[in-house]
Amino acid sequence: MGKILVLYDSATGHTAKMAEYVARGARGVPGMEVRLKSVDEATPEDILWCDGLAVGSPTNLGVLSWKMKRFWDEAAREIWGKVDGKIACAFSSSGGWGGGAELTCLSLLTVLMNFGFLVFGVTDYVARQFTLHYGAVLAGEPRAEREIAACARLGERLAQWVAVYVDGRSELHPVLSRRTDE
Repeated sequence: MGKILVLYDSATGHTAKMAEYVARGARGVPGMEVRLKSVDEATPEDILWCDGLAVGSPTNLGVLSWKMKRFWDEAAREIWGKVDGKIACAFSSSGGWGGGAELTCLSLLTVLMNFGFLVFGVTDYVARQFTLHYGAVLAGEPRAEREIAACARLGERLAQWVAVYVDGRSELHPVLSRRTDE
């Protein structure tokens, strides 16, 4: 059984809402145990526990929040080198479109890569002109169907990769399963 952790920081509640939808998407893949934790309650043991990690942060000046950065700089320092090869992705909410949410995802992915996580983007379009190449990004709270779908798709894709690479369930590979459907 794959284990997914959705770790987030949220100043206004918008990123927390995104985290709930990411977790919902991950739970949609059978056989996944999913935990949802704020950065205020998370511990390094939570990171060691999971096989797949979705990390979300509000956009602060175009990068991750100071709380999320502090978690990885201080608390998680002790697990550096112990999480190499785990699978991870990112999501972010900003104050407005063009507010830096994609940059925040890239800064989160950079932190994760420094810890040895295997990171990914999603090429799927969940609506017309709405995709999540660097992670799920929104302006404000997820309200529209396409915004909720983007968050859920990110969680689903994380769970699929965990199912494939950790649990050996190749039938859940998102690309190969599409080919067999065609």
